[in-house]
Order: sequence, then structure tokens, then C-alpha cells
Amino acid sequence: MPKIKTRKAAAKRFEIKKSGKVLRRNAGMRHLLEWKSSKQRHRLKKKMVISPSDEKRVQQMIPGHAGGANG
Repeated sequence: MPKIKTRKAAAKRFEIKKSGKVLRRNAGMRHLLEWKSSKQRHRLKKKMVISPSDEKRVQQMIPGHAGGANG
């Protein structure tokens, strides 16, 4: 049986922790930062845990990690 391929787009966008939590980056940090407060920019820099409904799908796209298809 062949290996399950990783979806590279998902691998670049999400980070899976050992606990199985899936983290994502926030939108709004690409441009127009000049007009955002430092408090807002600081908050947007942090990674967020994705919703449980999406978590399983992302873990299937990135096999071989905690909670993934093989893992």
C-alpha cells in the first residue's frame, strides 16, 4: 500500500502540536499595518487554535503527526 501524501498547502498553513492541537495564523497581518494599533498587531501575531470541527480534516491532510491519519 502506498504512503499517504501530505497536502503541502495545508502543511504550510497549519502547525500540529504533540497534543494534537492544530494552530493557524491570523488574517490581517500582510498589509495596512500602519493603521492598526500596536495592541491589535500584537494580538494578530499570535497563533490561534482552529475549531474542533476543522481539526480532524486538517489532521487528515497532514498524516504522520499527532492525531493524524497515521498518527
